[in-house]
Amino acid sequence: MTVNMTMSLSPFLYSLTNDPLIPLLSLPSSAPISALSKASTTSGIVGLVGFFNNLAVENIAGVKFVVTSNMMLAKRYGMAFLVFSLSNLVLAIFAAIITAFIAPEAAGSGIPEVKAYLNGVDAPGVFSLRTLIVKIVGSISAVSSSLLVGKAGPMVHTGACIAALLGQGESRRYGLTWKWLRFFKNDRDRRDLVTCGSAAGIAAAFHAPVGGVLFALEEMASWWRSALLWRAFFTTAVVAIILRALIDVCLSGKCGLFGKGGLIMFDAYSASVSYHLADVPPVLALGVVGGILGSLYNFLLDKVLRVYNLINEKGIVYKVFLACTISICTSCFLFGLPWLISCQPCPLDAPEACPTIGRSGNYKKFQCASGYYNDLASLIFNTNDDAIRNLFSKDTDSEFQHSTMLIFFVTCFLLSIVSYGIVAPAGLFVPVIVTGASYGRFVGMLLGSHTNLNHGLYAVLGAASLLGGSMRMTVSLCVIILELTNNLLLLPLIMMVLLVSKTVADAFDGNIYDLIMKAKGFPYLEGHAEPYMRQLTVSDVVSGPLQLFNGIEKVGNIVHILRTTRHHGFPVIDEPPHSESPILYGLILRAHLIALLKKRAFLSTPVLTGVDAFRHFSADDFAKKGLGNVDKIEDIELTDEEMEMFLDLHPFTNASPYTVVETMSLAKALVLFREVGLRHLLVIPKISNRAPVVGILTRHDFMPEHILGLHPLLVRSRWKRLRFQLPRLLTIF
Repeated sequence: MTVNMTMSLSPFLYSLTNDPLIPLLSLPSSAPISALSKASTTSGIVGLVGFFNNLAVENIAGVKFVVTSNMMLAKRYGMAFLVFSLSNLVLAIFAAIITAFIAPEAAGSGIPEVKAYLNGVDAPGVFSLRTLIVKIVGSISAVSSSLLVGKAGPMVHTGACIAALLGQGESRRYGLTWKWLRFFKNDRDRRDLVTCGSAAGIAAAFHAPVGGVLFALEEMASWWRSALLWRAFFTTAVVAIILRALIDVCLSGKCGLFGKGGLIMFDAYSASVSYHLADVPPVLALGVVGGILGSLYNFLLDKVLRVYNLINEKGIVYKVFLACTISICTSCFLFGLPWLISCQPCPLDAPEACPTIGRSGNYKKFQCASGYYNDLASLIFNTNDDAIRNLFSKDTDSEFQHSTMLIFFVTCFLLSIVSYGIVAPAGLFVPVIVTGASYGRFVGMLLGSHTNLNHGLYAVLGAASLLGGSMRMTVSLCVIILELTNNLLLLPLIMMVLLVSKTVADAFDGNIYDLIMKAKGFPYLEGHAEPYMRQLTVSDVVSGPLQLFNGIEKVGNIVHILRTTRHHGFPVIDEPPHSESPILYGLILRAHLIALLKKRAFLSTPVLTGVDAFRHFSADDFAKKGLGNVDKIEDIELTDEEMEMFLDLHPFTNASPYTVVETMSLAKALVLFREVGLRHLLVIPKISNRAPVVGILTRHDFMPEHILGLHPLLVRSRWKRLRFQLPRLLTIF
């Protein structure tokens, strides 16, 4: 929500957004055009990055698989394992080293960090240029190393980084300035751009433009506006057009080993679907079990991440060693498990060469004799995208064995959990899809002739059930899967599976990204108020001491308060003789105070300056600084004479901040704080013969940990969903 107001003493247009006051130049009529050009630039870059990301993964992993396959054909099994494991190890170490040394913020998916930012949490370094570069390069390396990690999460973070970097409009370090981007130098527009960037990331990862928009709406954004909807849709549409054009180039054979891999999961399942009422109970059971497995997946991943955090806190050497250990173990499992599976004779009506020789295919020979193939190797010795395509494919009911599907499911389930927490860019979307597809296909194989649905369709439904059970999204996941499979006839079944799996999983634990945000300590504001908040007023949680300024303040006092506190907003009051009685004039930001100190527009006597104060300033002096360009009070050096001078804060203060009476319900204050997108909420007294301001509420004052720490007796009335309690034996881990 944005409230625009023009102050009588100021020639600036003030816009109330996430920060209480951000002065901007009056926006000309070309601002909407700049928004479109901004969205198109972001989508164009994200589309290119997404395509070349896939191109690099397919070629790097393709070379590795081709060399390994050729050595297996020559029966040089030891050398094949050595090449496979060493190449995986080198790629994993490279991803871990560049992440640990250059940009630790690039580790993991990036979706929790972007989601927290869109909720109002600024995490330093999350959107920096080096984070973007490491995210792209590290993701390519990690996915190519056969670790069971995905590219979708890193693509969301990549899209958000690109949008944030373009939105800052300049780079002091590299001497770059884009004047046409000055319209976006405020929190609201940057937040909108980052939202569009995250939608473009999903669109680039899955070639799902509508799914990307819905993903940003359902999972990422805490605030949504109608104008943002069409901007996000425009962004993802441009991404889809760019990807389709580039894929058409690759279909002509000009992309090396890319072939039909990577982004062309689009037509993975295009059979006509016919199902009957008798098929509904198995699908419902699939959703129930998928919800249980998804909640178990979240529980185990949360515990593993806590253990990894203890290891990673010991230093960079331990981080890299952990990545090496996981890579070596993964290579041993992936190369050794196919030896446990018996070889299958090639089908006479195989749609492709059997056994498959080369980069990809459904019929990998591995150690088998001529005319036979290893079905588990056909899943393992392919990229995740090709494995999904093999599992989703139609008319392949006799291609895989029961033991193959069971082993592959357990392997993917466990390896995706232990692989995620290493210090490297890693996503969860694709691993969960692979794991769910293998689970669904296994269920389809167990049902056999008792169902009218083929195994490929059960793989699609299994992927949907595990996604719903782990990530707890419904609409966006439904559309993404439909865009992946290109079959609208699947809609009723996918909707049913997602709803059932989400409902079942909600009875056990929370969304996987919410669990990760909680583990990282992000103060994320939920959309609902806890019941105990209705028993409290805002005065019950306001903590002191309160730091405030007079309308005309001594420079030395301003410097002292800024150096001794870390507050970002300060109330400004007027006292006699500037007013008849003490009154609250408004709120001023730390960044604006530092800008005033840098300009040294000081007064020798405490007098009002009025409009004359703006002769020394421009709108850019108060605009939102770019990433990493925040001015610090420690960088400002003032003489003793200057410290005795004065500053008139009136022209630079937000004279109409949001305020609440001290007796207001804390639950209502939370709704106001979150829905408007505030960072500071002033608390004023109910009676007029007291100080004009009681305190100031920030995000941390609404956190359950803070509230329950002040009022521990309210723990029993904390909101609890209807959830099953885990056995006490599991709670000690």
